[in-house]
Amino acid sequence: MKTIIGILLLALGSAQAEEIFIRANQVGYASRDAKVAVAFSHTALPDKFSIVTADTEEPRFTHTTRAITNATWGQFTYHVDLDFSGLTKAGRYVVKLGEAKSLPFTIGDAATAQLPEALLEFMQQQRCGFNPWLNTNCHQADGRTAYGPLTNGSPLDARGGWHDAGDLLKYLLTSGNATAQMLLAYQLGPKTKPLADEARWGLEWMLKLHPAPDQLYHQVADDRDHAGWRLPQNETVDYGWGKGGARPVYFADGKPQGLKQYQSASTGVANLAGRYAAAMALAHQIWKNDPAQKDFAARCLKAGLEVYELGRAKEGVQQGNSYGAPYRYEEITWADDMEWGAAELFRATGEKRFLEDAKRYAKLAADEGWMGKEQAGHYQYYPFMNIGHFRLYALVDAEFQKLLAGYYRDGIERCIKAGQKNPYRVGVPFIWCSNNLLTALVTQCLMYERMTGDARYREFTAKQLDWLLGRNPWGTTMFTEIGNEFPTDVHVMTVQLLKRPVRGGLVDGPVYERIFKSLRGVSLSRPDPFAAFQGEAVYHDDVKDYASNEPTMDGTASAILMFTLLNLNP
Repeated sequence: MKTIIGILLLALGSAQAEEIFIRANQVGYASRDAKVAVAFSHTALPDKFSIVTADTEEPRFTHTTRAITNATWGQFTYHVDLDFSGLTKAGRYVVKLGEAKSLPFTIGDAATAQLPEALLEFMQQQRCGFNPWLNTNCHQADGRTAYGPLTNGSPLDARGGWHDAGDLLKYLLTSGNATAQMLLAYQLGPKTKPLADEARWGLEWMLKLHPAPDQLYHQVADDRDHAGWRLPQNETVDYGWGKGGARPVYFADGKPQGLKQYQSASTGVANLAGRYAAAMALAHQIWKNDPAQKDFAARCLKAGLEVYELGRAKEGVQQGNSYGAPYRYEEITWADDMEWGAAELFRATGEKRFLEDAKRYAKLAADEGWMGKEQAGHYQYYPFMNIGHFRLYALVDAEFQKLLAGYYRDGIERCIKAGQKNPYRVGVPFIWCSNNLLTALVTQCLMYERMTGDARYREFTAKQLDWLLGRNPWGTTMFTEIGNEFPTDVHVMTVQLLKRPVRGGLVDGPVYERIFKSLRGVSLSRPDPFAAFQGEAVYHDDVKDYASNEPTMDGTASAILMFTLLNLNP
């Protein structure tokens, strides 16, 4: 009897050892895209793979595998690339290797066309004030001032904007960036009303945070918000004005802030001011010639000009504020934001002083950022790429263009080198919000190609994008309700309490295991179904892992711009 059991166990172990896993982009590829899936196993993999139709499994493409010999992941030793870039015929397919099959995907020039609008569902679900996804109002008492020229506790209308992530805080730091990136997506891509409406929602809130020429507010609420699960319309937190009452609105004074023991390391307001100016100048560019919107466009330009001057007067960063926990947005960069603001103001006004400012700030910003680093603080190099270089490029002479393109290229090359450490060639550090870094990296690569016509990074770009869409160890996309397998048990109160999924939210993404183990309150609610696939980084589709499975508003907005650019590329 023992011999029979032993044989059965040996056979089971052998079958498990020989199992092949295939990971590919689950949404799809344009015909001209680089198309490279990954397969892995505990044992050596077959030399040939094929692409077959998803419905009838008719062969359409056959090629040799390409062994990856200089990197492994977790317990899996054998990895191969499956390059089917040569298949350009539109259709729905799967990858076959041995007896294993991938999840289905599409090839066609409209494969990702619907994604920018799909992601807007998550943005609408994040709205504060009137929330169309919930069809109700929340936080109508926002807010009461902290710091600034008014007596602490003075009423200030800060209703509107977006809840930042799975919590209910609101930050100009992230919302200004989200608004500006969506406006740029609208300007460059299809002029859809839903995208314009969502960007306008951000603009209206930002205007409220600038009630006078010399005033700017930057944050509503703080981590006292983290007081248990509730729907936003049923707020229970007491910030000193009663349960569910007013929340503090922090003034941007450019100095360290914090109402309890944790203080920010703020040094100025230029990071906020630059992005604010960029958003407002973009709004003016978009709506100045619309008779019904020209007054709004003029109001936006005026606000952008005023806030830009606040940034020039107080160069430095205004970080996020914490209260009872040490976690905050730790941004340290600001020249990139002022460059973007100056470039957009020049586009809006034609005033040469803004062009000169933009060039000066461009040299200050250079290629500073997270790219090539193995570690960085939380949002230390926000917004993770410098859009200012892209927007300035067409406004300067050839010599300065070379400088700007070189900054982008240097960052990309550092990421390519970093990507050699894993078989997926993903070139970002797996720090908190690694998916935001990937979104920024793909965007920088796409912008670099649009600027220069240099297509050398197309395969690298595709591998970064495909990681977000399923070509990763866990075989899941990183967007809720997008693809075949996607995050479902996300750290979002509305989803958990209403048992209602929301489409399009970009989750934080995998983190180094040491980060997962170090963060307060992070755990798992059940045995990990991805346990076999964990490696250098860990990802859990689990509500209790806010480090990797919490969707963010600003990451989602950045992905809208990323997909817009992807759909524009030739």
